[in-house]
Amino acid sequence: MAIVRYTAGEELTPEEEAEMRARIREAAKRPYTYDPDCPLLTEKQLSEFRPVNFSSMEERAKCMEAAGILKPEQAAVVI
Repeated sequence: MAIVRYTAGEELTPEEEAEMRARIREAAKRPYTYDPDCPLLTEKQLSEFRPVNFSSMEERAKCMEAAGILKPEQAAVVI
């Protein structure tokens, strides 16, 4: 498959745009190929993910402490 390069600021010609749309449609029809070096996660593994955005530094410190990443004496230090 050819490498497609896009240079910012340059518009595609109508022919190039039609070709790109056709390539995208063809790619969407291909079956997904799983990477043996990176297998899909199990339901249990997926359930272990937790959000990393916290509403406050205190909440972040509590979560880090609960995970064993941060020691209690470090949590008291506020920058």
